[in-house]
Amino acid sequence: MSLLSIQEAKLAFGHVALLDDAALAIEAGERVALIGRNGTGKSSLLKALAGLVQLDDGRIVRQSGCALAYVAQEPVFDESHTIHQAVASALPDHAELIERHHRLADALAGAANASTASLAKDAEALTAQLAAVQTELEAANAWTVTYRIDSVLSRLQLDPDARIGSLSGGTRKRVALARALVSEPDLLLLDEPTNHLDIEWINWLEELLAARREATLLITHDRRLMDRVATRIVELDRGLIRSYPGSFAAYQRRKADELAQEHVINAKFDKLLAQEEVWIRQGVEARRTRNEGRVRRLDTLRRAREQRREQVGRVRIEIDSGERSGKVVAELIGVGKAWGERWVVRGLDSIISRGDRVGLIGPNGAGKTTLIKLILGEVAPDEGQLRRGTQLEVAYFDQMREQLDEEASLINTISPGSDWIEIGGQRTHVMSYLGRFLFAPERARSPVKSLSGGERNRLLLARLFARSTNLLVLDEPTNDLDIETLELLEELLAEYAGTVLLVSHDRAFLDAVVTQSIAFEGDGRWLEYAGGHADVTAARARQATADGPAPPTMRSTATSRVAPSGSPRAGEDLPKASVPPDLRTTLRSSRNRLSYKEQRELEALPGRIDVLEAEQATLATRLADPQTYREAGTDARAIAARHGTIEVELAECLERWEALEARSAG
Repeated sequence: MSLLSIQEAKLAFGHVALLDDAALAIEAGERVALIGRNGTGKSSLLKALAGLVQLDDGRIVRQSGCALAYVAQEPVFDESHTIHQAVASALPDHAELIERHHRLADALAGAANASTASLAKDAEALTAQLAAVQTELEAANAWTVTYRIDSVLSRLQLDPDARIGSLSGGTRKRVALARALVSEPDLLLLDEPTNHLDIEWINWLEELLAARREATLLITHDRRLMDRVATRIVELDRGLIRSYPGSFAAYQRRKADELAQEHVINAKFDKLLAQEEVWIRQGVEARRTRNEGRVRRLDTLRRAREQRREQVGRVRIEIDSGERSGKVVAELIGVGKAWGERWVVRGLDSIISRGDRVGLIGPNGAGKTTLIKLILGEVAPDEGQLRRGTQLEVAYFDQMREQLDEEASLINTISPGSDWIEIGGQRTHVMSYLGRFLFAPERARSPVKSLSGGERNRLLLARLFARSTNLLVLDEPTNDLDIETLELLEELLAEYAGTVLLVSHDRAFLDAVVTQSIAFEGDGRWLEYAGGHADVTAARARQATADGPAPPTMRSTATSRVAPSGSPRAGEDLPKASVPPDLRTTLRSSRNRLSYKEQRELEALPGRIDVLEAEQATLATRLADPQTYREAGTDARAIAARHGTIEVELAECLERWEALEARSAG
C-alpha cells in the first residue's frame, strides 16, 4: 500500500481548474520533486495533502499511522516565541513540559554562577522544581524528545533563546525545517525549501534530503537540487499530474518527446475537426439518416476541442540594451566599507568592464547588497577609491520587491499614465506587453497584491525590461520563477550586450550566466574568480591543496587567505596577487559559459554521434552487398542518399561538439 495517495482530485479557484481528476501515489522512501508553471496549483496540492485545503472532489488516502510534516513557502510563527518554543510546538503532547524544563535549566544555570546566599537558596528551589519536571519527563517518556530538539537545533546552528521576531528570512526557514524534522515524519512536505537559503545551507539541505530514509515531496525550481536528490519528478500541468522516474535531466528528455507527440496529435485532431465542419455546412447531405452518426461524432469532436487545455505559453522577454556605456563600468581600488565595527568590504580591487556578467557569491548577511550599492555609487566607501563609468543606464531588480506598489494595477505598474511603452524604438501597447509575461487581459487592472510570488517576480521583470538599460542589477531574480522562465532568462542574459551584476543562490543559474564571480572569503574579504559557482568551488579546492600561491586563473581582489612560505608576520599587510592586463583580457574572452540547454546539448551529442555512426555502418554494409541490388522493392538510391545525409549530419554534430567542448573548457 502507498504511503499516501490522492485519487480523482478536483480543485478549482474561479474558472481555472488547478486539479482535474488528478492522481498521485507516494511510496515509502521516495524523494519526489513536484514541478510546474507558476500558478498551476502546486502549493494548493501540497496544502491539500497536509490537510490545510479541502478538495472540491476526490479523496486522499493515507496509510495508517503515517505522520506528515509540512513546511510552507513562507512559514508563520508566533513572533514572541523563542526558537526553542517554536520548534517544540511540533510536539504538542510534550511541548509545555519540555518548555518548562528548558526554562528551569536556564534559570538554574544563571543562579549557579551567583555567590550570594539568597541566590543560592533560589538555586536549591530551582533544583527541586527541575527534579520534579524531570520525573514528569521520565513518566511521559519525553527525554528522547528533548534530546531530539537539542540535536536538531545544534545541526541547524540555531540559538534556542533567540526571538522569532528578530530573525531573517533564511533563519526563519531553518526554524521551520527544524520544527518539521523533530517530529520525525514518515512524509516530509516542503514548499520551495531553498527560498531565502544561501548556497551553504542549500548544500546542507541536499545532504539532509539525500540521506533521509523516509519519504519526501518537495516543490522546487532548483535544478541542481533535483538532480542530486529526486528519485522521481512529478509535473502538475493543466490540472493533471504526470510522473517521470529518474532525475530532472531524464525528465527534460522525456518531456520534450511528449510535447512533440502532443503537437502532432492535436494537429491531426484539428484537421479532422475542420474537415467535419466543412462537411456539416454543406447542408442537405448532413441531414440524411445514414449521416446521423457522423453528426453525433462532430458534436463529440466539438466538445473535446472546447475541453482541451492548451499548454501555458512561454514568457517572451526582450531587453533594450540602450546606448553603450563606457568601456569601464566601475573601477574599485582598495575599497572598504564598514557598518559600525564590522567591515563588510575590505581592500577590494576590481575592474568591471562593459559586457561583463559578474556574479556575487556569499552567505546571507555577507554584504552582497552593500557591495552592489558601492559599485553603483549609492553608498560611499569608507576607504579606497571608486570610479564609475560614463553613460550608465541602470535597471535594478530588488529581491524584496519594494519597487512594487501593492495597491497599483498591473498596467500602472508597467506604464504609469500611458497605454504605450517604447522598447528598442518600437511602441507596444501595455496590454500586449503584459501578455508576453503571461498576464491575461482580464488581470491587467488587478492590484499587485493579488499576485503570487512567482507572478510578482514576472511583473518586476516586465517593469525592469520596459526601459532601455545597459547595466542590469539583479538581486535574487530567480526566487519563485518556474523552470521554463529561468531557462529563458538564462538565454537572454547570455546574449545581453550590456553589463550584468547578479546576486543569486541558484547554482545552475550562476554557472549558466556569469563570466566571473566575486566571492566572499570571510572578514570582509572578497576574491574574484573566472566563471560561475562550480568554478569558484573548484578553484577553492585547488587552493586548499596547493602549497604555493593561488592558481593563475584566479584574480585576487583582496588579500589572500592562504599565506605562502615566508609570509609576513602578524600585523603586516599581506601581498596582493595581480594578473597582467593581457592575461585578464584573455580570461574575459574565454569565459563564454554554456547555457543550461547548451550543457544538456553537449551531454546528448556523443550518444547522437554513436547512433548516426552505427546507422551509417549498417547502410555501408548493405551498399557493399550485391544482394541489395537484386532484391525486389529495395531502393539502393534511397539507401545511398541516406548514407550521404548521415555524413553531413555527422560532420555538423562533430563540429558542434567541438565548439561546445571548447567553450566549456574555456
